[in-house]
Amino acid sequence: MPKRKLIISQNLNEILLQKIQELIPEWTVITGRSPEKWRDHIADAEVIAGWKAEMSVSIAASDVKWLQTWSAGENALPLANLEQKNVQITTANGVHAYPISETIFALMLALTRKVDTYIKQQHTKTWHHAHMKQEIHEKTIGIIGVGKIGKETAKIAKAFGMTVLGMRHSGKSEEFVDEMFTQKQLIDLLPRCDYIVVTLPLTPETRNMFGKNEFKLMKRSAFFINIGRGNLVIQNELIQALKDKDIAGAGLDVFETEPLPENSPLWELNNVIITPHTSGNTEFYDQRLIQDIFIPNLKDYLNGKTPSTNLLDYKKGY
Repeated sequence: MPKRKLIISQNLNEILLQKIQELIPEWTVITGRSPEKWRDHIADAEVIAGWKAEMSVSIAASDVKWLQTWSAGENALPLANLEQKNVQITTANGVHAYPISETIFALMLALTRKVDTYIKQQHTKTWHHAHMKQEIHEKTIGIIGVGKIGKETAKIAKAFGMTVLGMRHSGKSEEFVDEMFTQKQLIDLLPRCDYIVVTLPLTPETRNMFGKNEFKLMKRSAFFINIGRGNLVIQNELIQALKDKDIAGAGLDVFETEPLPENSPLWELNNVIITPHTSGNTEFYDQRLIQDIFIPNLKDYLNGKTPSTNLLDYKKGY
């Protein structure tokens, strides 16, 4: 009888790999980023951890039962094919809560205290206050998408004495969030906020959620932070809102097209901070994913249960 097989398309350190192998000593475990390591094993792999685009060609004929992604998003997956094959999918949602919430506040603080402006001035040896006067304390933040990242962001916001407004699909209340809204109530939330922070996944419901009308509803002194997905925003309408000073500025980690094209006007706007989709990067990424998500899910799977941590709902798209 052939051995059961697990593909991990990442270069794990020996300690993490050993913890996995201790749970499945009879399995064949294939590891490594290079397609040469795992390409010939996709057809008979029962579990795949770490989706790669090159796998799409072979996945239809494979025996895979469960896929653990290495990212929180699932937009790159061939969801229709995987759903047809009844593949269980779990994501890396939660791995990013600390680094992304840190990036959110780095962007908020930099824009508010004009740190980005001062860095530019430093390059030209310019001594100027740049009319800096705003502060974060006791302002109002709107967190659009109160999942694990949103919760951590709300918790940090309270250390600044901020009023926290949240938006989530269910409208269910959450610790550290003073008021919760649904997507239909977004128009009521936006005018009240000094900061809008978008942490949503991309779904048919959330695509192009922010455009001209939404930016017009925001305070002209408000800052817009997007670390969710680029296509949550109609980018050309965001650019126009920034040019027209409908909003004060933006901190952007995600874009409609990535890498951001060199001819994008966003590069030239002095009220924008751009980061290259790195808000989730952390030295603890693999450790958290394996110990907090993959191993608990693997234990469920070995016991004949559905992996329970971050299980994708095909109907919701997240």
